[in-house]
Amino acid sequence: MKDIIARCGYRCNLCLAYRENNRGSEDQVRFSDGLMKYYGYYLPIEKCFCDGCLAKDGDAIQLVDPGCKVRACVIEKDLENCACCDDYPCDMLKAKFIHGDIVMKKLEFPMPPEDYDIFVKPYESQAVLDAIHARVKKRKPGRPRGRKNK
Repeated sequence: MKDIIARCGYRCNLCLAYRENNRGSEDQVRFSDGLMKYYGYYLPIEKCFCDGCLAKDGDAIQLVDPGCKVRACVIEKDLENCACCDDYPCDMLKAKFIHGDIVMKKLEFPMPPEDYDIFVKPYESQAVLDAIHARVKKRKPGRPRGRKNK
């Protein structure tokens, strides 16, 4: 599966909750347990399924975080993702950044590499967005930063 970059830079294609990866209740339980184990965050099993924030509103979509303010902001500004924003990186986005070294330092036990790949790697979005932002900045002045030419 090719990279699917969420509006905040998360990599949906690596996320266990993402619809293309989620094989049902076993994956949903594992995702919920991993969120609690590594982030101290409880998400009910039935909510551990996501169509991805690139899905259009109005569709019968399910999102892990339906109230995501970053998603709403990017949609309102008609951008592909946060890296295309003139305010990149804003404080709202910075609050969503996951840094593997920080997650692992907080743990009182070693994180197995497989768990790192499932519960950290998909959400290390800063490097993903920084690379996109660098490409966006190289665009010629006056070229639109959003998805549509208006």
